[in-house]
Amino acid sequence: MTMDGRVALVTGAAGDLGRAAAARLAADGASVAVCDLPSRTDALAAAVEACRSANPAASLTMATFDVTDPESVGEALALVIDEIGVPDAIYNNAGYQGSFANTADYDVDDFRRVQDINVTGVFVVLRACVNALLEIGRPGAIVNAASMAALGGPPNMVAYAASKAAVLGLTKTAATDLAPNGIRVNAVSPAFIGPGMMWDRQVELQAAAPSQYYGDDVETVAAQMIGQVPLRRYGTPDEVASVVRFLLSDDASYLTGVNIEIAGGAS
Repeated sequence: MTMDGRVALVTGAAGDLGRAAAARLAADGASVAVCDLPSRTDALAAAVEACRSANPAASLTMATFDVTDPESVGEALALVIDEIGVPDAIYNNAGYQGSFANTADYDVDDFRRVQDINVTGVFVVLRACVNALLEIGRPGAIVNAASMAALGGPPNMVAYAASKAAVLGLTKTAATDLAPNGIRVNAVSPAFIGPGMMWDRQVELQAAAPSQYYGDDVETVAAQMIGQVPLRRYGTPDEVASVVRFLLSDDASYLTGVNIEIAGGAS
């Protein structure tokens, strides 16, 4: 599954999943642009180092932008293209979990913010990269970050679950629209992935949010979550990265409009 000659762009690369995927793509020979918010430049620098450790010869660049701002995305993409070329392997990974609260109490402003980042942001990045590919007539592959939350109805996560369900719908239609251009669009839906910030945050906030489904202390919630997984463990960022790499590679050349559940058997 070599990625030699491919140009990868990874949003949310300052986070655990983005950093792992960027390093995996670099290790397989891709040139990689690691991208995140301007406020996360230190973590982005760590992602660059992870890529460099995986492949010292890899061509790398770092770009900062807000995924919800088309102008910012366009300007950053132009710089990436100047430095390493037009991305043809895009991991559309930037996202925001939102707060944790019962649907009846969920804050409307936070609900809007989650949709803006997780849905509008995915669309803005996808559209910009697609148009860059169309301009030069090159095929490509895109993987959008969905979640098992879109399928399982987790408590206290109404905004996040709704946003990730929208990503699945976006993925299916984009795959249909772009198939004639040789651009494949797929999604991945991780479940409980750790260790890392998202796992820690989810466990802590579920413990703090009243619910009949989880206990009120972190250790109990962690055990209850793992108890939902037939493999009886959480997945790792590297395991997500392996699936992302597969979908972006030519080994997945006949897959488009697909969502792969990375969930250890959980549903």
